[in-house]
Amino acid sequence: MWVTLHIESPDGAVDTIQLDAASPVTLGRGQECNVVFPAPQVSRNHITLVHEAGRLMVTDNSANGTWIGTRRIHNEEARIRSGSMLRLGPYRVTIRAHDEGADFQTDSVVSGSFTVGKSHPPSQSAVSPTVSPDGGKQGALAPDLRRRIHRLLLEHMDLAAYDRNKMNDQQMRPKVHAALSRIMGQMSSELAAGINPALLIEELADEALGLGPLERLLADDTVSEIMVVDSQTIFVERRGKIERATQHFTDEEAVRAVIERIVTPLGRRIDESNPLVDARLKDGSRVNAIIRPLALKGASITIRKFSRSLFSVDQLVELDTLSLQMAQFLVRSVKAKKNIVISGGTGSGKTTLLNVLSSSIPAEERIVTIEDAAELQLPQVHVVPLEARPPNMEGKGEFAIRDLVRNALRMRPDRIVVGECRGGEALDMLQAMNTGHDGSLTTIHANSPLEAVNRLETLVLMSGLDLPIRAIREQIARSIHLVVQQARLADGTRRITRISEVVGISHAGELKLHDIFEFVRTGTGPKGHVLGEFVTTGYLPTFLEEFGVLGLVEGADYL
Repeated sequence: MWVTLHIESPDGAVDTIQLDAASPVTLGRGQECNVVFPAPQVSRNHITLVHEAGRLMVTDNSANGTWIGTRRIHNEEARIRSGSMLRLGPYRVTIRAHDEGADFQTDSVVSGSFTVGKSHPPSQSAVSPTVSPDGGKQGALAPDLRRRIHRLLLEHMDLAAYDRNKMNDQQMRPKVHAALSRIMGQMSSELAAGINPALLIEELADEALGLGPLERLLADDTVSEIMVVDSQTIFVERRGKIERATQHFTDEEAVRAVIERIVTPLGRRIDESNPLVDARLKDGSRVNAIIRPLALKGASITIRKFSRSLFSVDQLVELDTLSLQMAQFLVRSVKAKKNIVISGGTGSGKTTLLNVLSSSIPAEERIVTIEDAAELQLPQVHVVPLEARPPNMEGKGEFAIRDLVRNALRMRPDRIVVGECRGGEALDMLQAMNTGHDGSLTTIHANSPLEAVNRLETLVLMSGLDLPIRAIREQIARSIHLVVQQARLADGTRRITRISEVVGISHAGELKLHDIFEFVRTGTGPKGHVLGEFVTTGYLPTFLEEFGVLGLVEGADYL
């Protein structure tokens, strides 16, 4: 038994290798594996491929699991078919099995190990990468040819006749693969030389059943945000930097089809009378879609990916998001039940920090979380997650954040964690903090701690109650203890730039804040890297002694 592996790297490059599966084949990051994947998301010995009794078996040995199509296996064995597509971290591997009598060129079989993405001289026993004229990326086919293949697929299968509620992707995909294989065979004379058939079939199947070119970007753990500008232009965010992706859609109709696949199962619609929609993918990723006439260049999609890995305070310190001293102070403040507002711009890491700080809440306390789209992943057991709901097609059934905050007060919470204050719920949140629910946390869009508390004033005014500004400021001063400012810097790194205490109201009636910690920029390093250091300002918070009373510090180690 021989197997051929078509391996697509995150950058779209493709390697094709052949292996003798008479003995177990190992794939992983370790140099001892038969096929080496140089990426931290891949485990040292990720999977083992075995052919036994005419069956092709894969065993997952990894920390994060392996995806077989849309099914995830983790530390278990599964049978796969020839043509199955596996995902190992950011890599896609299509596996095809061949009989003993298959005809191979003598220099096409790998002996020893093969490192993915590494150039191999002709003298080595590795197949030269099978790359299409555009580098193995989507777009090797002209748009009109791709449309023809889709029409033929509909004729071959009559996809509309299948009940998608009764047949999942795992059942549909083999049928689509078989139909596409027949079509590709009939059209072989029209396909350009160098096109990888297995990769092309997978792309076309993704367009027919899934989210098209977005499938690969969603599977890529290095991508945190996907931004479809129009059918031919897709940008992604990697490590805080925005770059253009190589993928694109066939046409605007394909983009609209993907949007429909996302919103229809959720009972929502998008059309000219309702040209924008917010939704969520099965993995929790947030989706915003907008179409003509509001989107002048055509249908546009923005996806904020759901993080599969949970950050800890220690990891944020390692990433230089904050100093160890700042981390200790914030964790102690959470345990001491201080009300904290996390402030920052879009994509600055507010939700990640909120999740990390919320994880420090003692396990014996009852926590109610309230979000527009559920993103928080708290490790505690006693957590009641609530999610807002938009109106249905008839304009009914809406439950806003404010409704859920009010209801949470009747649920006997020890802590209330609101994903983001962006409207009249700010008043309810402040009242909750003032009525025995200390230790609550939330986020807000603002560029500095002072702007954050000023924005809170504005949001309270949106509650519809005619309150004097002085009363609102007094409420904020009594309720909020700390404002933590998070920012995404020019080099893409995310840092806590300031931690400030709200200390009261000045004689002029303005809210007063004192900085406790701040990030001081000292220069610019190689490749635009931001240089700086975290410093203490010398100001001691008014509640510092509480840390000692509660047994959160030893000796005089308060900060």
